Amino acid sequence: MTTAIADVQSVFASRLDTLRQLLDKATAHFGDDTSFLSNRLAPDMHPLGAQIAFTCNQPRNFALWCDGRPADNLDPEVASVDQACRYIDDTRQRVHAVAANDVKLDEIARIDLGPGLHADLPGSAYVHEFLIPNFYFHLVTTYAILRTGGLDIGKRDYMQHLVPWVRQA
Repeated sequence: MTTAIADVQSVFASRLDTLRQLLDKATAHFGDDTSFLSNRLAPDMHPLGAQIAFTCNQPRNFALWCDGRPADNLDPEVASVDQACRYIDDTRQRVHAVAANDVKLDEIARIDLGPGLHADLPGSAYVHEFLIPNFYFHLVTTYAILRTGGLDIGKRDYMQHLVPWVRQA
């Protein structure tokens, strides 16, 4: 699969908009009670706040890689809605600022996988086999945590990126 850098930017930016809209709905629903940031799908999974940080890490590290800089993950201890919003907004700005050309996708990207482990992937594999799958995993987990926590959202809220193409029959 061949994808241009601009296509990757577009996917990340539009789905970050979805993440922000979900968080805005959660804030309106839960009000001043920010305890929803600690909700989890299962006891051994990270809480909602961390899922937001992990969702942002993928496009953030894409932007850093495009700029020739090392990966730099966000602190997963998200203590407030304001912090989560800053993560999303800053990440979106970074994605929009990417100025790399498509040749970048031929470069090797190194992923640190823990103590003593790493993977060297061609840039296109880094994007398609690591960043995008991880991005969607954490975005869907965020959606699921909010939904199981009582937020009235549905597929329409998750698929907001299709709105420009929706027409009346």
